[in-house]
Amino acid sequence: MFDYDKWQEIFETIRKNKWRTVATAFGVFWGILMLVLLLGAGQGLQNGVISSMILDATNSIWFFTDQTSMPYKGHPPGRYISFTEEDLEYIENNIEGFEFIAPENWLGGTFNIVYQRRSGSYQVLGAGKDYFNIKIYQDYTAGRKLNLLDNMESRKVCVIGDRVQEALFEPGVDPIGKEIIIKGVAFKVVGIFHDDGWGGRFSERIYLPFSTFQTTFNPDKSVRLFAVTTKPGVDGQELERKILAALKARHFVHPDDEQALWTHNQEENYKSVMGLFFGIKTFVWLVGIGTLLAGIVGVSNIMLIIVKERTKEIGVRKALGATPYSIVSMIVQEAILITGVAGYLGLLAGVGLLYGLDSIMAVAGADVEYFKHPQVNFGVAGAAVVVLVIAGALAGLFPALRASRVPPVEALRTE
Repeated sequence: MFDYDKWQEIFETIRKNKWRTVATAFGVFWGILMLVLLLGAGQGLQNGVISSMILDATNSIWFFTDQTSMPYKGHPPGRYISFTEEDLEYIENNIEGFEFIAPENWLGGTFNIVYQRRSGSYQVLGAGKDYFNIKIYQDYTAGRKLNLLDNMESRKVCVIGDRVQEALFEPGVDPIGKEIIIKGVAFKVVGIFHDDGWGGRFSERIYLPFSTFQTTFNPDKSVRLFAVTTKPGVDGQELERKILAALKARHFVHPDDEQALWTHNQEENYKSVMGLFFGIKTFVWLVGIGTLLAGIVGVSNIMLIIVKERTKEIGVRKALGATPYSIVSMIVQEAILITGVAGYLGLLAGVGLLYGLDSIMAVAGADVEYFKHPQVNFGVAGAAVVVLVIAGALAGLFPALRASRVPPVEALRTE
């Protein structure tokens, strides 16, 4: 049941000591605000680093070729290794543990791409049927991705990056359905994408179906590189070793030759990045908790002062029949009110500053490579406020219990 008189007295006490209350509340407010800002900035840093460094599915492994460095079975060193479509078929039919496999080819250098009277030089790549299940960090602003039928039927279609769109098409012109000329061959645009990779330079790419690329531009059917993703529960490093061993055997590469074939294991890269941010977040939490503790200590000290100042009042209350519970609850409720309101305001201010910063960056078009979308987990921030309120209640509880045990006569003698 709501005790109006008790709350009226609590507010009257706060009003009489408003500057002391404001100073106490500010310590709590500042602690929550700093925790929220630190967590949000840490998340923004993590988002920026991941978007800049983790360009593909986090369980992907990319395979590349180079020159051999060791002789093997009559083959001299210095041979340049090229993957073939048969290599991919062999892996699909004989090696287990991968989810998707997709080749990538590209035209050497950049080529002048033409649409009517406008042109530009961009990289042209052939993408396998499952390529966009691996290259997942692309935003399609119009149209669609390349699909299975595009590859099966060798359709002359393409998807282009938004930077290609800006160069080839006038503002207001919808590129979807238009044909661009690549090395004298017309391709219909079916999709527009944005890719943040390498500072947005991956948005200067044009993707064709892999089968179309092979028949149109690569009659020898070689494969520059390919990628696989691991199935859930499969060790990526073990799958990488099995595929490398099979490829070395097929191309007569010495098992100890580390130069002829090399890989980029995105899973291991992702684990390293997340390990780094685990350390950063741990440090942030330590700093934030230290700030919160300072605020809680401030509340505790103020409650001790309040109880000492009101010792005679407490004695009068006890002499008139007030129970220890009523005395304790009044002091604890005052502590909860101060910490709860200050903590909530600190949470609102922190979230507001983070989203304000994100909005300003978006409106200004600021593209900070390693900082993106600062945000805070509301569950974590809310839990911090709850913990703070509980701590504030405890900060008021102990001096309140001490005051409730003072005999009325002794309390009345206190000056």
